[in-house]
Amino acid sequence: MLHKIKSIVFYRSTSYKHTFNNPNGEKVLADLKRFCYAVTPTADINNPNATYLAEGRREVWLRIQAHLNLSDDEIYNLVEDYDNE
Repeated sequence: MLHKIKSIVFYRSTSYKHTFNNPNGEKVLADLKRFCYAVTPTADINNPNATYLAEGRREVWLRIQAHLNLSDDEIYNLVEDYDNE
């Protein structure tokens, strides 16, 4: 059973890498970095619901990052630049 789980995770991780490790995928990651609060605080002390929403977005970002194994430097270097096509 453990071997099957590792196999599933490996194939999933490979799929994430094939999806995002290319110029178009990097543009999507740059957009998601901003949208999912990858490098900004999510807490809004005046609106707990906004905090929950932002944390939900951030959770998606963290899952993608986990499968891609991006370093902090690689995340900060993602830039939304659609002029370089």
